[in-house]
Amino acid sequence: MKIALLTEKYTPDIGGLAISSERLARLLSSAGFEVRVFSPTGNLLPSEQRTLPSSGAIVTRFGSHKRADDTLVDWFDLIIAEHARDPFDVLHAYFLTQAGFIAALAGRYLNIPSVVSIRGNDVDRAAFDPSRFSHTMFALQHANVVTANAKESIRKAKAFFDREIILIPNGVDADHFKPMERNEALAESLNINHASAAVLREASPRDGGGDAALSNNVIGFVGELREKKGMKTLLSAYAQVNARRPSALLVVGEIRHGEDSQTFEEMRASISESNIIVTGYVAPNDLPAYYSLIDIFVHPSLHDGMPNAILEAMACEKAVIATPAGGTKDIIEDGKNGMLVNVNDADMLAEKILALLDDTEKRESLGKSAREFVVRKFEPEQELTANLEVYRKLGLRGNTVVE
Repeated sequence: MKIALLTEKYTPDIGGLAISSERLARLLSSAGFEVRVFSPTGNLLPSEQRTLPSSGAIVTRFGSHKRADDTLVDWFDLIIAEHARDPFDVLHAYFLTQAGFIAALAGRYLNIPSVVSIRGNDVDRAAFDPSRFSHTMFALQHANVVTANAKESIRKAKAFFDREIILIPNGVDADHFKPMERNEALAESLNINHASAAVLREASPRDGGGDAALSNNVIGFVGELREKKGMKTLLSAYAQVNARRPSALLVVGEIRHGEDSQTFEEMRASISESNIIVTGYVAPNDLPAYYSLIDIFVHPSLHDGMPNAILEAMACEKAVIATPAGGTKDIIEDGKNGMLVNVNDADMLAEKILALLDDTEKRESLGKSAREFVVRKFEPEQELTANLEVYRKLGLRGNTVVE
């Protein structure tokens, strides 16, 4: 069976959508299916194409235009041309708006089934964009199957158009993301173990003072930090924590360019004696070493699907504090395998962080429960099996889908 995977982001692009679409392509390829990925990119000139193998799949990136409708035309034409050359059995779109629209439209045009997967931000924000609303509705109405990775996303999507939507949570590779000893060499290279003389002088006796104290107080965030991910809440909470207990804030990833970057720099400058480290892009294969540096993982999103970073942190046995946004409610049971705080509540977040910094036993207990939970409930094989069942429902044959 030949699967065309349409996605608006794909590795090495930044963000959860790129990670999730690459994971699905890899899982399907490893199960013996022929996977073709089609994804626009700003790194190529408009209408330029580049096709390369990646993780067992064949990936075609094509240059996007300034106008979204021109990009959509190219995307549609590309799928039609490739199907004529070597026919697809199914079109599977990751993201409801643009990718979902093209998959549903091309599927009807070519008379082949289409699957559209809702990822979170598509129903949280993109669907409220007038220029994307018609695409959203078309995909919801005309895709043969719609899936989503979070219960909250299903509820929101059904408010737009009531139809069956199948829940398929994200998976996490718990053999790759697992507990490991703190990578001291990496900590040293990031300057996490060092602070200004003023901070060291002000370290409280209970912290033990000095570098050792600071190295044991690392608050971590992984991903592209921006407004939607609760950037202001995170920085405000960190300022409160750092004033009472000198700590490092480790942002493993980048700050979104534009207004988010400007806001971040303004807030960072306002935090006295801060120790904020922004790593820049880190490849997924290298992330476990960065998770090893984190004492408390924080994810204060305003809106979300099912965050890969939370699953990864939990698999690495980290104590997680997050907001109950989107699929986070499907993952974290407050006080048992993590902690929940109200959206946009920096004071509450700061208090929870401080409480966990003071309670090593609680941090370890939450971390162990977190790993046990994701290993049991979020294996990549379960994600693969659920997608294969979708293909079976469509009557698709080939490899192991229908015997």
